[in-house]
Amino acid sequence: MNVTRGFTGRPRVHNPGLPPGQYDAGDDWPVLSAEVTPDLAASDWTFRVDGLVERPQTWDWAAAHALPASSYEGDIHCVTSWSKFGVRFGGVSLDTFLAAVGPHASATHAVAYAHTGYTASLPLADLTGGRAWIAFEYDGRPLAAEHGGPARLLVPHLYFWKSAKWIAGLTLLDHDEPGFWEQNGYHARGNPWDEQRYSGD
Repeated sequence: MNVTRGFTGRPRVHNPGLPPGQYDAGDDWPVLSAEVTPDLAASDWTFRVDGLVERPQTWDWAAAHALPASSYEGDIHCVTSWSKFGVRFGGVSLDTFLAAVGPHASATHAVAYAHTGYTASLPLADLTGGRAWIAFEYDGRPLAAEHGGPARLLVPHLYFWKSAKWIAGLTLLDHDEPGFWEQNGYHARGNPWDEQRYSGD
């Protein structure tokens, strides 16, 4: 894992807006990645939704940006204990992509996969109802590559390893299929407020 300044050594100060075990990273946004940051141009980026859907579909950069824009303003929380308040992401609600493909009634989970091969598993309920986005921008600017640009999955109510960088697609399933960190001892869901960091929490 690549770790940058801000990952360790911060004092723990109580803040009622923080989930348990977290600290406020302030202006820092630590960079943590399971893989080397890819050289992925927007012109080469695609996003596909398949699996248990009626109409599997792939969007390129232009097609994704032609969809209705949506944004998230709030907080994000990393399993490594930092939280960042008042972030602003711009992109497209995942509900828009899912409406286009028509998930089967039997679909309960999804595997998010990156252009690098990274995977994360999520309950489908955590990706619907205005709770998840494909994010292209941060704070009004294109999302930096080290933070998942040109596009990342954004699921801010869960620990941030679920928000797969360099997102390439979602495969909908009728069961949970553990992703990279879930196979390596992390929690199947990852709710920060329940401190679901590791398997068994």
